[in-house]
Amino acid sequence: MNPKMSSPKVGFLYPGYAAEDDYPRLGKMVNPNVDVELIITEFNEDAHTVEALSEMGSNRRIVDGTKHLVGKGVQSVLWTSTSASFVRGLEGIKEQIATLEEQLNVPASTTALAFVRAAKAIGAKRVALAATYPEDVALLFKVLLESFDIEVIQFASKGIITAAEVGTLQKDEVGNLAVENDCPDADALFIPDTALHSAEWIEDLEEAVQKPVLTANQVSFWEALRLTGQFTPQKGLGTLFKQELPKEGELDVIKS
Repeated sequence: MNPKMSSPKVGFLYPGYAAEDDYPRLGKMVNPNVDVELIITEFNEDAHTVEALSEMGSNRRIVDGTKHLVGKGVQSVLWTSTSASFVRGLEGIKEQIATLEEQLNVPASTTALAFVRAAKAIGAKRVALAATYPEDVALLFKVLLESFDIEVIQFASKGIITAAEVGTLQKDEVGNLAVENDCPDADALFIPDTALHSAEWIEDLEEAVQKPVLTANQVSFWEALRLTGQFTPQKGLGTLFKQELPKEGELDVIKS
C-alpha cells in the first residue's frame, strides 16, 4: 500500500464465536495496519449440516448483519463463512454477494469465492483439501472448487460438527491436520473453515508442508483487502500475500 494513502477499512460478517479474533489480528499483521469492522451475525444452530449452514448464510441473516456496517465507512465487505456460502452453491454465493453490495454499496465477496480467487492468484490447479467439516459438507466444497477447474487430488474431512469446537484447536493440532492431509503432487493445501485459527501460523504451516497453504481467514482477509484496491505484497502471511496480484480481469471468475 502506498504510505501516502489512508489505511483501508474493511468489514467482515462473521457467524458466531470461534476464531473471529483472527480478523483484528490480521489487520495488525499487515503494513500499514488495516482497520477492521467485525460484525458477529446470528443463526439458529451451530452445526456443520447443510440445513443449519443454509440458514446461517441466508439473505435474512446477511441483511441483518449489514445493518451494523451502515455508516462505518468500510471499503469492502466479506461474508466470512466458507461453509455457510458453498452449501448454497454458486447461485447462492452470487446471491450473497449481490445482497452485500446492494445493502452497503461497496465491493463484496464470500470466503468460498475467495478460495477460488486465491487459488487462481497463486496458480494452484491441483490441491489437497483438509477440511474440519463432516464429509458430506466437505464434499460440497470439493464440488465448488472443481466447477472452477481446481482439481482436488487429496480429500480429508475431520468430521467436527460445531464451529465452537473447531475454534478450540491449537497450533499443533492444526499443524497435524495440515501435514497428515497434504499430498506431494498438490500445488497447494486448502484448510477451509473460518472457525479455525490460523493467522499467526500460516508461515509455519507452509514450512511444514513445503508448499502454499490457504486458510479460510487468510483468504478472507486477502480478498477484502484486494477489493479495496489497496493491496500490496506483505510478509508473514504466506505465499498468497507475498506476491503481486494478477493482471486486472484474471480474478473475475464469475459472471453476473
